[in-house]
Amino acid sequence: MNIKRRTAEPYKIKSVETLSMLSRTEREESLKRAGFNTFLIDSQDVYIDLLTDSGTTAMSDAQWGALMTGDEAYAGSKSWKQLEQAVRDVYGYEYVLPTHQGRGAENILSQLKIKEGDFVPGNMYFTTTRAHQEMNGATFVDIIIDEAHDPSINLPFKGNVDLTKLQALIDRVGANKIPYVCLAVTVNLAGGQPVSMQNMKDVYELCQSYSIDVMLDATRCVENAYFIKEREDGYGDRTIASILKEMLSYSDGCTMSGKKDCLVNIGGFLAMNDEELYIRSRELVVVYEGMPSYGGMAGRDMEAMAIGIREAVDDHYIEHRIGQVRHLGQQLLDAGIPIVQPIGGHAVFLDAKAFLPHLAQEKFPAQALAAALYVDSGVRSMERGIVSAGRDIQTGEHIKPNLELVRLTIPRRVYTNNHMDVVVDSILSLYEKRDWICGLKMVYEPPTLRFFNARFAPLAESGKLIDEENKVKQIS
Repeated sequence: MNIKRRTAEPYKIKSVETLSMLSRTEREESLKRAGFNTFLIDSQDVYIDLLTDSGTTAMSDAQWGALMTGDEAYAGSKSWKQLEQAVRDVYGYEYVLPTHQGRGAENILSQLKIKEGDFVPGNMYFTTTRAHQEMNGATFVDIIIDEAHDPSINLPFKGNVDLTKLQALIDRVGANKIPYVCLAVTVNLAGGQPVSMQNMKDVYELCQSYSIDVMLDATRCVENAYFIKEREDGYGDRTIASILKEMLSYSDGCTMSGKKDCLVNIGGFLAMNDEELYIRSRELVVVYEGMPSYGGMAGRDMEAMAIGIREAVDDHYIEHRIGQVRHLGQQLLDAGIPIVQPIGGHAVFLDAKAFLPHLAQEKFPAQALAAALYVDSGVRSMERGIVSAGRDIQTGEHIKPNLELVRLTIPRRVYTNNHMDVVVDSILSLYEKRDWICGLKMVYEPPTLRFFNARFAPLAESGKLIDEENKVKQIS
C-alpha cells in the first residue's frame, strides 16, 4: 500500500505565549472600539492573529542568542558587516544599505530614481510601494498578466509580467520615462502568486535592451524560489539557495522588508549592483534612516537578520512554510469556500465578492468579512480590496479592483496546523450564515493608505454586523 506519509514542523517549541480567548460579546465590543477595522484591534484581544506576516515571525534560538552579541556602535558596527555579508552571499548583490524596514528602502529608491511625469510599471501594485512612487511624481502602470485579476483561474505563475503590456508602455511613453520596472516576487495582492524564472529572465532582457533597470520587491523571494523549484521545468533538483541566487541575478537591485523572508521582527535593506546609485542612496540613508552602518536598526537586529537570511533558504523550512499555508487553503477549497487559486505562498485569500455576493463593492465586503471573522472566532485577518486600493488621484473616485479579498496571512514558525483548523471551522460557520453579514460605511477616511486607520460602521438597521434577525436589510 502506497500511503502518503505526513510531516511535522521542522522545529520544536522552546517557549510559549498564552493566547487571549475572549467571549463573543467581548469581541463585539473590541471590534466596535476599533471602528470595525481589524488593524485597530488591540492584539491582547486577538486569539489567532493572521493580520500579517510582517514582523510576526518567531525567531530561532540562534537568532535569540545572536541578540546578545549585537554591536551597537554608531559607526562601523560588526553586526552590520555580518548583515552585509549575508546579503552578498545569499542574494548576490554587491551593495547593501540597511533601513528600518522595507518602506524605508522604497522611499529612498523612489526619491532617487523617479522624476515628475515618470511611469513605473509593475506586476500589480502594492500599497506602500505605489504610495512612494506617486508621492514622487510617477504613475503606476499594472503590467501583470490578465489572469492574475481573476481569483478562480488556476495557473502556476499568476504573478508573471505580460511582456506585451510592458512593450506597449515603452512604445507609448518612451524608455526615458520609465526609471525602473518594479517586479514583485511573489505578488502579494494577487494572492501571493509567484513569477517564473523564465518570465524574470525575459523581463530583464527586454529592459536591458532599453537601459531600464529592474528593481525587485524581494520581500517574499524565498517563497517564490520554492514555487519555481516545484513548478518550473529544470529546477526540481536544485536547492532553494541556488534558485534564489539565479532569480535575483535577473535584476539590478531590490527593496527588502526583512520582516518577512528574513525571519525577523524589524528591519530591511536596499540592495543594488550600481555603484553610482549606491553612493547616492547612501547619502539619503543618512537623512532618513541613520548611518549607513545601521540604517534604523540596532546592532542586535542586524545580527538576527543575518542569521535569518541564511535560515530562510533551508529547504526543509520553506517546504513546511508553504505546506502550512496549503493546509489551511486546501481545506477551504475542499469545502467549497471561494478563495484565490492557486494557493499562494504567505497567505490564503478569501474571495469576498463570491463569499458575500449580496454586498456591492461600495459596501466594503472584504472589510465586512474580515470584521465578521473576528466576531465569530477572534481570528484577525485583513482587507485587500477597495479600501486598500484607495482613491484615484485624478478623479477622487474609489478605485475598484477586480480582486476584493480577505487575507489570512500565516506568520512564520508561529502557529501549528491545529490553529489553522480552528480558522477553517470559523470560516465554514460564517459561510453558512453569510446572508446575515451586512455591509459597512466608512465614517472616517484618512487621506493616504486609508486601510490602516479608516473607521467603519455597519449598514444594518439594527446596527449589528452579523444580523441574524434582519438578514441583509440595510440602510442604503
